[in-house]
Amino acid sequence: MSEIQDIIVREMKVKPTIDSKIETRQIIQFVKNYVQSHSFITSLVLGISGGQDSTLAGKLCQIAVNELKEKDIDCRFIAVKLPYGEQSDADEVEDALEFIQPDEIFTVNIKPAVDQSVQSLKNADIILTDFQKGNEKARERMKVQFSIASNTQGIVVGTDHSAENLTGFFTKYGDGAADIAPLFGLNKRQGRQILAYLGAPSHLYEKVPTADLEENKPQVPDEDALGVSYNHIDDYLEGKPVPSEVKSIIESHYIKNAHKRELAYTRYTWPKNQTNFE
Repeated sequence: MSEIQDIIVREMKVKPTIDSKIETRQIIQFVKNYVQSHSFITSLVLGISGGQDSTLAGKLCQIAVNELKEKDIDCRFIAVKLPYGEQSDADEVEDALEFIQPDEIFTVNIKPAVDQSVQSLKNADIILTDFQKGNEKARERMKVQFSIASNTQGIVVGTDHSAENLTGFFTKYGDGAADIAPLFGLNKRQGRQILAYLGAPSHLYEKVPTADLEENKPQVPDEDALGVSYNHIDDYLEGKPVPSEVKSIIESHYIKNAHKRELAYTRYTWPKNQTNFE
């Protein structure tokens, strides 16, 4: 393993292998500990897309909430459906919700808000590309979740895992924004492994991952957008050797998207070896 791979693996906290039972209990306990350490929290809020990551995070949060209720701690899990108009995989969202069994379900169609935002920018001569509009959708979805969390004295749960964190495959201040990220430390295959352990319907974790934010290119697989497969990313994160061209792509994503993994920089935090320009 090269020096940079070693640095990335240590930063992303991915283990070479996991025990599903142990990992599941550790994540659930983390969620419970966080809730119990913050007396204002009475809800966990998460958008459910019908994909692997939100299904896993949702199920683990519902289990955590159920266990908190057994201790007479007032908390509920709120699942949020966030379609942009008609969602092509809406049936899988329903399957995910059936598996999770959330305490509460809200539905907010983000299309009117996104379209109005895009139009308002257009009125100011700022024309968004299809890709940029996709980021508007991601940020609107997160805005809705934070509004619900604020209204219910809750926090927003993120679905960011280490394969996604490494590549920066999320929208800054969109799906990358959350109060807690319980899946961090897992790669994609480990998430599938835990869902299988929890008894999730296989089609929810075997489906091709896609952000599905662009209208001109609907349902584009994540792996096509990234230029590398999750299997290779997972191998890399587990410290295994990968082809040199794959290694270059992964490390390029890591370096290019470093800003997404940081809070806003201050003059005291960026960079350590700052060059002073006159």
